[in-house]
Amino acid sequence: MRVAVVYHFFAHYRRAVVESLARDDTHEWHFIGDVRDFDSDIKPAELSARVRFHRAPCHRVWKSIMWQSGLLRLALSPRWGAIVFLGSPKYLSTWMAAALARLTGKRVLFWTHGWTRTPGGLSSAVRNTFYRLANDLLLYGRWAKTIAIDQGFDPARVHVVSNSLDVAAQREALARIPAGRPAEVRRELFGEDRTPVISCTTRLTRLRRLDMLFDAVAMLRERGHDANIALVGDGPERATLEAHARRLGLRVAFLGACYDEGRIGEVLRASNVCVAPGMVGLTAMHALAFGVPVVSHGNPEAQMPEFESIVPGVTGSLFEEGDVRSLADAIEPWIGTPQIDPATNQACRTMIDRFWNPEFQTQVILRAVDGEPADDLFWLRPRPQERSPTHG
Repeated sequence: MRVAVVYHFFAHYRRAVVESLARDDTHEWHFIGDVRDFDSDIKPAELSARVRFHRAPCHRVWKSIMWQSGLLRLALSPRWGAIVFLGSPKYLSTWMAAALARLTGKRVLFWTHGWTRTPGGLSSAVRNTFYRLANDLLLYGRWAKTIAIDQGFDPARVHVVSNSLDVAAQREALARIPAGRPAEVRRELFGEDRTPVISCTTRLTRLRRLDMLFDAVAMLRERGHDANIALVGDGPERATLEAHARRLGLRVAFLGACYDEGRIGEVLRASNVCVAPGMVGLTAMHALAFGVPVVSHGNPEAQMPEFESIVPGVTGSLFEEGDVRSLADAIEPWIGTPQIDPATNQACRTMIDRFWNPEFQTQVILRAVDGEPADDLFWLRPRPQERSPTHG
């Protein structure tokens, strides 16, 4: 069966899962999208020759309403057995193409965050109507699936697909880091290697609430627990954060934007914990892959699905949203020792190896494309590369 995967564009962090799907020989996979993001400077994925890519430009219709060219023709073509759409209701073309694809006998799937908060009002009714155009939904997290069930969607047709980065590249980068390199990185950044380090890999925006991290570290210093901070990323809040760090007398290394897994891995391995006071997103995937626990807030209605990878006391900690004292309390246990406990390191990497990797995502997508029911027991299986048996 020919399967089309339709996205607005494939960002650099989607490369690994696209390549994983392209390697699957169960179906013939094609990838449809624009060559750049319409309204951001996110780096596009550099795809191999194996990936069958077709350009479908995106255009703004009005405000946030979008149109993607070529989707109606795609939906009507008899070439395709299934189409996996980016499940965004702001694309008018997806509404029409999904309906036409269903009418012409194709399987339609929406790959989407889904519900991030308890639905209510007209916009939620529109979203629910949109999602019902699909045969199945591919949702990033279990919280979203819980809401889908509450909204009357069939649990068997709602698949938890998680999210991922390039785990293979991260494993290779981790293996290349010598045992003594983390201490060297600490000395390079801060002139000494004894003080615990808190890291974060993210764009420097207000939503990330890094000002709270600075305030929490200042509070910890008053308790007698000092820490340095290493930030990988750039953004509009950098100057404000630099000024805030100076006012508080904190040692913060602003390392700028970086796409080099080797360098990112070195910084993460030199840290005790990764802290994301706002929405955590793929930051959690990055840190856990290198064995670093993650701290973020525990309000699911103001979080990204990736926060579900944080198991309190095992792969990180959750704090009360917006509460600096609660954040300081959540960070404190992770900076009490010079380096990460080996059991914590292993638990973090195991979380990624089991559930948050391209191979796991590929298997979930295959189940959905093949019309098999969602298998939530898949979350308990130790080897995500194995196809799970059908339950029903």
